[in-house]
Amino acid sequence: MRRVEASKTIDAAPEAVFAFIADLANLPSWQTGIVSAEQTSPDPVGVGSSAHVVRELLGQRLAVDLTVTGYEPGRRLALSSAASGIGVSAALELEPATDGTLIRFAMEIRAQNLFMAPLEGAVAGAAASDVATSLDQLKAAVERQ
Repeated sequence: MRRVEASKTIDAAPEAVFAFIADLANLPSWQTGIVSAEQTSPDPVGVGSSAHVVRELLGQRLAVDLTVTGYEPGRRLALSSAASGIGVSAALELEPATDGTLIRFAMEIRAQNLFMAPLEGAVAGAAASDVATSLDQLKAAVERQ
């Protein structure tokens, strides 16, 4: 298992940041590599909600289903998905800061079988820069609102 993480301060209240990230249709506007996202479960979003996501990763387009595994309004959103033998768990933790919201974005990448183990590092390497870039894009998107 490999873990990558980054943090950023966003000039908005935690509730506003959470409302933006918890709207799964917003994923393509801030998370690097996501081309489209469509919620596949009924509203309201919460633990167990799902979405179908198309993402570009290492030069390939992958269609994956993701599931909300953690949902604490204003505080934490966690998602998980798996594709082609690689599982990904992501968590976004929010806390009030003097200039808005401090958000921490962490991803854990895990090969789901022995054959995919050599790719775990490559996926984690790509994810490391994507996490930081995604937070930059999230900051810009939320502060534009």
